Amino acid sequence: MASRPSLGLRARLLSAFALLCVVTAAAVAGGMYVQARTAILLRTQDAAVQAMRSRLQALYPLRNPAPGPDELGEIAAAVTDRNSSAIALYHGVYAPVRPPPGDRRPAAGGPALDPGAMDPGAIPNAPAGPPGDWRLGESAPALEPGAIPGELRRAVARGEIAWQRVVWQGAPFLIIGTPLLIVERDRTARVSGIEVYSARSLLPEQLSIDELAASAWKNGGVALAFAVVLASLATRGVLRPVRELGRAARLLGRGEMRTRIEVRGSDELAEVARTFNDTAAELERHVEQLRAMEADARRFVADVSHELRTPLAALAAVADVLDEEAAGLPEPAGRAARLVSRETLNLTALVNDLIEISRFDSGVAALALNEVDVAELVRATLRVRGWSELVRTELPVAVTAWLDPRRVDVVLANLVGNALRHGEPPVSVRLRADPHWIAVEVRDHGPGLDEAVLPHVFDRFYKASAARARSEGSGLGLAIARENARLHQGDLTVANAPDGGAVFTLRLPRRAHDPDGDPE
Repeated sequence: MASRPSLGLRARLLSAFALLCVVTAAAVAGGMYVQARTAILLRTQDAAVQAMRSRLQALYPLRNPAPGPDELGEIAAAVTDRNSSAIALYHGVYAPVRPPPGDRRPAAGGPALDPGAMDPGAIPNAPAGPPGDWRLGESAPALEPGAIPGELRRAVARGEIAWQRVVWQGAPFLIIGTPLLIVERDRTARVSGIEVYSARSLLPEQLSIDELAASAWKNGGVALAFAVVLASLATRGVLRPVRELGRAARLLGRGEMRTRIEVRGSDELAEVARTFNDTAAELERHVEQLRAMEADARRFVADVSHELRTPLAALAAVADVLDEEAAGLPEPAGRAARLVSRETLNLTALVNDLIEISRFDSGVAALALNEVDVAELVRATLRVRGWSELVRTELPVAVTAWLDPRRVDVVLANLVGNALRHGEPPVSVRLRADPHWIAVEVRDHGPGLDEAVLPHVFDRFYKASAARARSEGSGLGLAIARENARLHQGDLTVANAPDGGAVFTLRLPRRAHDPDGDPE
């Protein structure tokens, strides 16, 4: 399953800074908003309650302990001002009073307040009043008994002064209720039955709270933008060494062992840069040592192989003479002569293979390209070695390619020879082609290769003795074959056929290029 793309380090750091700023600004602004809102409402509430008490105290002593509607109206008018309305009740009789006419502030057109925006306190919200929303600048609506919450009325009936913030006619109001008490001669107080309720608008305070909230959000947005700018500058300074470290690591991975990072300062990132430089220097030293050892080993193999060519040439001539005379020698001597001849030929083949490998290692191996008929090249390889009758072929005509015929012949001879020696018949060679590539498939029908052997088939000096019969080769044939394929910018692969047998596939471009990059 493909992994989901992740954000870069810079984006994650910026997101973390922005999130931290948002959370901090929201917490600070939210806390300040709640404290300011509570302080504003409590101050307004306490002032309204105190003002109502002061005005009611001016009514004592009551002229009539059982007032009628007119007297109730006078009591309600005593606690009414421009921003509030009042009502006085006595045993079901009441007289609502609206605010007196006077100077009013112009209508602000403030939005209606959501009921959830005001604290309900201990008493439920007031019942719904008449339809329509009250707005700042209008006279406060006349307070009616139905607009007073039931719990508030019960608290006042018990002789308590109570108040409740409610949303009434689409606007916030503070409803304050108080009973009028009668003090007997023995200084005891009893409830007179007269209840006074005042509804004061909280819309000015709510508008102030809304302005405070908008200011808090605006300040939070400015702080967020400022934090993002600071975070961008900070991450740029943090990520610059990280990017330099990544670039240096990529260069080091491409073999540029002299890559180093400039160390700035003495912080943790500078320590990482110093550690990288120390590691790169140590790696460069080890790589140079390994390269020198490898070059010495290759030079040694090449020198020894070249030095052995002259004596081996003489030995090969002697072996040819011994091989010709072996038939006339006594049996022990004849057998020894044939053994010497055979091993001399094997040693000569080994030295030639080592010389060929040394050419690949030193980079001096080159192609001699010609346009050849691939099918004819395969037939010639089989014919020269006497394999034409032993191998089945499937060779389409008119398949041409720019190849080095000698090197392709070496590859095909090795593959077919291994199939004949180590596999089981029938052995087949099949040629396939498309406009850009050719593929030659060599297959036998033997037991195939063990799965543990497949990854090492093309290793030098590797012999799959556990899966095949004993090999008399040098163990370099398949390694040289693959090097020849790669020299053509192609490849040589191996797999086991589903129905048994090993399948070697030589894949070559139809127009190979020389080392300079231009086709011959």
